[in-house]
Amino acid sequence: MKFRMLESKYGDRKYVIEEDLPEIGFYLYVYEGEDCIMDYLQDSIELCKEFAEEEFGVPTCSWIELRAEV
Repeated sequence: MKFRMLESKYGDRKYVIEEDLPEIGFYLYVYEGEDCIMDYLQDSIELCKEFAEEEFGVPTCSWIELRAEV
């Protein structure tokens, strides 16, 4: 089973939302270059997008689906 993954590049950082098991939630990872410098756990993709916009200014329309749920 593959889980959903989304990516956004904003400024000099890359942001990735990755789904975990349903009882865990979704992770928002913040990358500078190849290094993950922060991660945040949220309950949904929408909450990850909102958090990224509020904390880092990442536009909600900038996310690209890299992997869809299968």
